Amino acid sequence: MTHLIDGKKWALLSREETKQACAILTQEGRQPGLTVVLVGEDPASQTYVRGKEKAATEAGMQSAIIRLEATITQDELLAVIYRLNQDPHVHGILVQLPLPKHIDDQVIIDAIAIEKDVDGFHATNVGALALGLTGFVPCTPLGIMRMLAYENISLSGKHAVVIGRSNIVGKPMAQLLLKANATVTICHSKTENLGQITRQADILISAVGKAHLVKADMVKEGAVVIDVGMNRLDGKLVGDVDFENVKEVASAITPVPGGVGPMTIAMLLHNTVQAASNVTS
Repeated sequence: MTHLIDGKKWALLSREETKQACAILTQEGRQPGLTVVLVGEDPASQTYVRGKEKAATEAGMQSAIIRLEATITQDELLAVIYRLNQDPHVHGILVQLPLPKHIDDQVIIDAIAIEKDVDGFHATNVGALALGLTGFVPCTPLGIMRMLAYENISLSGKHAVVIGRSNIVGKPMAQLLLKANATVTICHSKTENLGQITRQADILISAVGKAHLVKADMVKEGAVVIDVGMNRLDGKLVGDVDFENVKEVASAITPVPGGVGPMTIAMLLHNTVQAASNVTS
């Protein structure tokens, strides 16, 4: 019988661990502080930001949202980031993506102080991950690794296939799997014979945002399937994986919703507490 990987359960466990660490830091006079910068009024971004604020507050952190008009210039947004960089009460800075088209996402991300880049998107943190050095890791792939560890799913020597090559999930996911001694293949929109490759996977992770891309005949019997996709199909939230059919083949699988999503926010809180812990003065 296929095992359902309960992301909500593991996220609650992680958030409780973070809450305890946050309480200790607060007693030491270093209450972790997370500030989220939201540009514009995108409904999905508004929802995500509210969820992050609520989670941070519940963990015992100082939490703030800076809401800015979509017409803000890049220089004006940079000035906001520089101010937050200098604020000793702000340990984590998160700029909600996507930004308006007239603003260069990477310029803004790279303006965030490395030690406050709790999203792990700064070029320096990306480089640190690639080199196996210490730095902040993007929250979704970090959450997947934490979830697999909680589930006692071994990665060493296994063939892991990642569908998707984004800077947010696909690429850092591959780096983390390599670090865990998995053999890693990355597939993407130009990959030929996708199913032929995915059927070799012991661990299959899909992060492309295409509803029901992964069918049962693309999955090896007994594989562990991690679904990062969040798609709307016929008014319902579904993943990249054809869940109802793939669950008959996989040994373990994450649902959508309730799988990877909760772990992403849990890791944002984890990174923020780590940022506060790193402060020495």
